[in-house]
Amino acid sequence: MGFQNNAKSLYSVVILIFVTGLLIGGLANFFVTLHSDTRSDLETQIAGLQAQNSELEGMQNALYQNITIYQSDVSLAELYANVKDSVVIIQGTKQGGYVQGSGFVYSHKGQNVVITNYHVVQGTTVLSVTFQNGNGYAATILGTDPYADLAILSVNAPSAEFKPLKIASSSTLRVGEPVIAIGNPYGLVGSLTTGVISALGRTIVEDSVNRFSIANVIQTSTPINPGNSGGPMLNAAGYVIGITTAIVSESQGLAFAIPSNTILREINALITTGTYNGHSYLGVNGNDMTYNAAQQLDVSITYGWRIASVINGGPSDGKLQEGDIIIALNNNKIKNNDDLASYLEEKTLPGQNINITIIRNNNTTTITVTLKERPPITTT
Repeated sequence: MGFQNNAKSLYSVVILIFVTGLLIGGLANFFVTLHSDTRSDLETQIAGLQAQNSELEGMQNALYQNITIYQSDVSLAELYANVKDSVVIIQGTKQGGYVQGSGFVYSHKGQNVVITNYHVVQGTTVLSVTFQNGNGYAATILGTDPYADLAILSVNAPSAEFKPLKIASSSTLRVGEPVIAIGNPYGLVGSLTTGVISALGRTIVEDSVNRFSIANVIQTSTPINPGNSGGPMLNAAGYVIGITTAIVSESQGLAFAIPSNTILREINALITTGTYNGHSYLGVNGNDMTYNAAQQLDVSITYGWRIASVINGGPSDGKLQEGDIIIALNNNKIKNNDDLASYLEEKTLPGQNINITIIRNNNTTTITVTLKERPPITTT
């Protein structure tokens, strides 16, 4: 009897285990199937969302490109519409010829003037300014600075003719920024060209300046042709950041502009005194250093500006000497003539002391020189 009861109990346990196993197996299979189906559904939904997202991104990119192009076109057209009436034609007669260039209107302390290049008005006997509406008026020269190729004109015109442009600082300009030039190349009135800033702090020499270079100049890829000279160079906001000044003969896509900071620094003196006397003078001639020059001279420095001669009676007479290599001004590295001329032009004034670091006999030393004002210019 006891055995039978134990057998029944054992049998019951076995049945319970079997049923439990079936239940567990069934539940496991159910959840596995459910999980598999759910994962499959989720993967399908994710794939669908990814496809939709990719399609939306494509539409967004296309829309963005269209908007960007549209805005670029509109802004350039609007910029031109806003500034074209501020750009003028300058015409003059001189001995043996006739000249034509560009200029732009600016208001200095409430006085309307026209800014242009010195070489445009140099040697002229009769000057006139013609506005975009075709109205022309007599003009006179208020002030000139051959060293910066700048001239300021007064125009005998009603105040309604003047639509002044705004001038921005050129200190923050960067290579690669877009620029716009407006002028009258070959007499084609109100022509617009575009490009980028190719380099900063260049030094150029123009025929109007016989002995000295024009320093701290902007180099640009904007096409500049005869007749453009004196016109404004603008940033994307329509502010003047320079004045177009010259092209290099037989070059392709190489042009220059006087930076706006030079205009802002000089304009008050040019209007009130007719000239500008703030150009520093070091009184030396020289050449850029190169690797080959360093090898020939047996020096270790491959950059800098080597002095070829010192002007008698100049500020450097008795302090600097032939063969000295200038490598820094006031602890600012000087790699070449562009660096030297640009630093003197923008960072110094006549009468200031400047610390010049030089290499002399393979030794580094610092010489202090008191800068002077540039002597009267010789023009051609």
